[in-house]
Amino acid sequence: MMSSTKKNKAALNSIKMQAANEVGVPLKDNGYNGDLTSKQAGSVGGQMVKKMIESYEMSNQNQ
Repeated sequence: MMSSTKKNKAALNSIKMQAANEVGVPLKDNGYNGDLTSKQAGSVGGQMVKKMIESYEMSNQNQ
């Protein structure tokens, strides 16, 4: 059984990879992405926040 911390990390990584794909930033699976530009990293981070807000709003609508 996976701990909640590992589940959260896996979920966040999934959101990150999906967000990067949506904005066209090639992330590496090994975790090191130090060769990204600030613009690319910011694009991924911004898209992640957008997705998390949308997820939160959807969960509140269903209550």
